[in-house]
Amino acid sequence: MGKFVITKRTNGEFQFNLKAGNGQTILSSEGYSTKAGAENGIESVKTNSQDDSRYNKEESKSGKPYFTLKAGNGQIIGSSEMYESTSARDNGIASVKSNAPDAVIDDQTV
Repeated sequence: MGKFVITKRTNGEFQFNLKAGNGQTILSSEGYSTKAGAENGIESVKTNSQDDSRYNKEESKSGKPYFTLKAGNGQIIGSSEMYESTSARDNGIASVKSNAPDAVIDDQTV
């Protein structure tokens, strides 16, 4: 089962990572000024992760495939790692879709 891990950055911002059952990070958030903002971001990932139209399949300047997940308002709520192939990226999307809805929250800021 996946989990959302909330951490605090050195600049004081909160962020979360969605980790698969094997502990690998499959989605990372932007920075949030409050923990409540990060928690709202998690809820947004849970909601939007099931909608294929919310995923943007991208390619980095170095040619590595990755994806972003957007909320209904078009704001990016999470980004993936860089993958070696488009099939690996597509597997990452499938992993977010299967792990996000029931993922528990591990708050490491307390």
